[in-house]
Amino acid sequence: MDKLVIASSRRSAGKTSVVVGLGSALGKKFGYLKPLGDRLIYREKHTWDYDAALVSGLFNLPENPEELTIGFQHSKLKYMYDEIGTGEKVKQMVEAAGKGRELVIIECGRDFSYGASVHLDALSLVKYVDGKLILVISGAEDSIVDDIYFYKKHIAAKETSFGGVIINKVHDLDDFKNSYLGSLQEMAVNVLGILPFAQELTHYTVQYLADSLVAKVIAGEKGLNKMVKNVFVGAMSADDAIRSASFKREDKLVITAGDRSDMVLAALETGSAAVVLTNNIYPPSNITSIAANKQIPLLLVNADAYQVAARVDGLEPLTTGDDKQKISLLETMVKEHVKLPGITS
Repeated sequence: MDKLVIASSRRSAGKTSVVVGLGSALGKKFGYLKPLGDRLIYREKHTWDYDAALVSGLFNLPENPEELTIGFQHSKLKYMYDEIGTGEKVKQMVEAAGKGRELVIIECGRDFSYGASVHLDALSLVKYVDGKLILVISGAEDSIVDDIYFYKKHIAAKETSFGGVIINKVHDLDDFKNSYLGSLQEMAVNVLGILPFAQELTHYTVQYLADSLVAKVIAGEKGLNKMVKNVFVGAMSADDAIRSASFKREDKLVITAGDRSDMVLAALETGSAAVVLTNNIYPPSNITSIAANKQIPLLLVNADAYQVAARVDGLEPLTTGDDKQKISLLETMVKEHVKLPGITS
């Protein structure tokens, strides 16, 4: 049974997306674990890791998402297990996840060192399970190369089984390969794949947005599966907004107050994906009726427009279980750009 430990150099490198792509592309029965959770969600009086719930649901794994994670809070884990106890717990989980399966994927926390103080960092997990480390790296080109040099040196010093790197979100594949691939090969780095940047993966559904903002959907529920591709903050008059080129973009999210009927109506008439109504102000009933007829969700939140815009700007576009197009794209990208025979034995 193969055991892959998937880690990332930095936060938001696209580690979980790579896991989803690999799981789809390899065509093998596999088990999955994320021993240290870092994306806590609370559902039905249970605490789950978002990524664990996603992978479990996508691939119909029999385990409850709650069983795929040891815990979340360092302060609690520190008193639950010492290093030996942590190792034994991880081994037990891997054994259970691997029954009847060809492969177990162990996903690390948000970055390479995360969990070191509770013995659940990437190198510790590789040691416990005697697995192969795959490192997902993304960022500016110079930082990608710096990260690879740094981790290659430190992983080699630990005598860890290093399967190689998958470089993610590269804007110009040919330029990157011509500029850097030769030097990486000279230092004996196994580049398993270079995945291109895909704009589609930066979009998210209105449902995901509503959940992230903890918004109340007051109309247009049938449009929650629409994709948000652009954001417009309606702080000006509706006439000025309509003349703006950015307001004419399709699949846009408009952020404005509920008492700005002119702006809300303009948003509804120009093919918006959704409208966020700030300051907990309900719009007139005729507007909610129009939104319902057009199936454009109206999302009500307590925060003001500035706070909402800041939260939306910092929103990480995570894959969701109903993102069929994203999942298909991830599978295709991995099949086309990753050396799959080099991933498993």
